[in-house]
Amino acid sequence: MRLRLPLTILAGSALLAGCGTRPPARPEAPPAPAAVSTAQMAEANLAPASASLVSGRVALVPEAGGVHITGVIGGLPRGRQAAFHVHEKGDCSAVDAASAGGHFNPAAQPHGRAGSGAHHAGDMDNLQANADGVVHVDVHLRGVTLGGGAANDIAGRALVVHADADDYHSQPAGNAGARVACGVIRVTR
Repeated sequence: MRLRLPLTILAGSALLAGCGTRPPARPEAPPAPAAVSTAQMAEANLAPASASLVSGRVALVPEAGGVHITGVIGGLPRGRQAAFHVHEKGDCSAVDAASAGGHFNPAAQPHGRAGSGAHHAGDMDNLQANADGVVHVDVHLRGVTLGGGAANDIAGRALVVHADADDYHSQPAGNAGARVACGVIRVTR
């Protein structure tokens, strides 16, 4: 038995089949923000976390290839090293600063030492406290921007001081111990 379809149904089927071979047009995605700093300066007021007495204030200024961080942090164990990192979230509300999330790592790299192979964008060298438990911070953080919204932008993220030195190889955070101070990076101009 042979089915006879009206010519209009066959013609309509052919038209629909032809339309289905081309994917629908997608709107173009907006361009990614440029990886350049748009802010001129930022600051972070580091408040104690994990029942420590560590606190301080740092200023952040864009420079060629990164951001320069300067300031003073006190209340650290005398003569000891402490890890210092940029963390992914600008939230220091938890008593142990866990709300700041993990290390800032937009390129999904393993933890390591800045300037020595693969590392998180937020990895920095350990701070060295003096005999009074004070650190005069002078860090050049490479490969990040300040403001502008690029993937490597640290504005609005947190700076965290840890209780122990970073060993630069343990994953995911260098076995740096408790978070003893935290401050959100806030653009000031």
